[in-house]
Amino acid sequence: MLPTLRQLQYLKLLAEHASFSRAAEAAHVSQPALSSGVQELEKILGAPVVERTRGNVQLTAVGAEAVRRAEDVLARTEDLVEAARNAGRPLSGRFRLGIIPTIAPFLLPNKLPGLNAAYPALRLFIREDLTPRLIAGLKAGHLDAAVIALPYSAPGIDHARIGDDEILAAAPVGHRLAVPGAIHPGALKAEDLILLEDGHCLRDQALAAFDIEPSRGDDVFAATSLHTLVQMVSSGLGVSFLPRMAVDAGLADMPGVVIRPISATAPSREIVVAWRRGSSRAAEARLLAEAMLLDPPKA
Repeated sequence: MLPTLRQLQYLKLLAEHASFSRAAEAAHVSQPALSSGVQELEKILGAPVVERTRGNVQLTAVGAEAVRRAEDVLARTEDLVEAARNAGRPLSGRFRLGIIPTIAPFLLPNKLPGLNAAYPALRLFIREDLTPRLIAGLKAGHLDAAVIALPYSAPGIDHARIGDDEILAAAPVGHRLAVPGAIHPGALKAEDLILLEDGHCLRDQALAAFDIEPSRGDDVFAATSLHTLVQMVSSGLGVSFLPRMAVDAGLADMPGVVIRPISATAPSREIVVAWRRGSSRAAEARLLAEAMLLDPPKA
C-alpha cells in the first residue's frame, strides 16, 4: 500500500505550520480528519512521522525525509495538472515567477507590458526574494521559474540565458576613485566598501571583482537595498557597486555619485530564468526568457 497525495499534503502542511489545527485549516479539513490522515501515513510507512507533545509538533527523522520527498512528488503532480490544463497554450494560466530584488525593479517594468501583450492568457504571480529562498521555492514546487543572477551553485536547477549585466562602481564625488578611467581590482580594500547585506548574490560578485575574500567582506557596512547604497554613496560614506541595468534605469542619477567601470575586463553577472530540473513548465520558462531578453547596453 502506498501513501496518498492527500496524506503527503497533510504531512507537508503539518511541517510548515507545526500545528495540527493550523495545518487542518490550511488543508480546509477538520483537525480529526488531518490527524487521521497522518496516522494512516504512519501505518503505511511503519514509523512515526511526528512527535506529539503538548502544544508542539516536531518531525521525526523519518518525517523530515518523508516531507522532503513529498515536496518533490506534490510539485511534480501540480506540474502535471497545470500542464494538462494548458496543453497547447504556452504561457497561459497561473505562472509563479520569483525574481531577485537587484533585478526586479529594473527589468520588470520594461518587459511585463510586452509579455502581457504576447501572452494575454498568462496570469503571472511574482515573488521578490533573495536567491537562496527562490531556489528553495523552485525545488519545493512553490515557484515555476525564477529570474536570478549567475554565478550561483544550484544543483537540480536548469536555466535559460536572458543576458549579461555589467557591474559598475559607484563612488562619491571627490573620492580618489571618482576620476575618469576604469577602476582596477586591488584599488579597493574591504574597509572602503559599503555593500548589500549577506544573501544578495551581487555582494559576492562585487567582492570577487575586486579580489576581496567574502570572509573579509563580513565586516563591511551592509545595506538592505540598492537604493540605500546609492544614498550612502551620495553622502560620502564609501564606494559601492551597481548593476548596469540599475544605472541605465536612473538609480544613480543624483548629486554626489560618480559611476565608473571596473577594469578593462568589465565584470558582469549573467541574468537567467531558472526552473527545477524535470519541471513540465521548462518549455514555458524558456519562452519567458526569450520574452525578457536584455536590451543591448547603451553606448
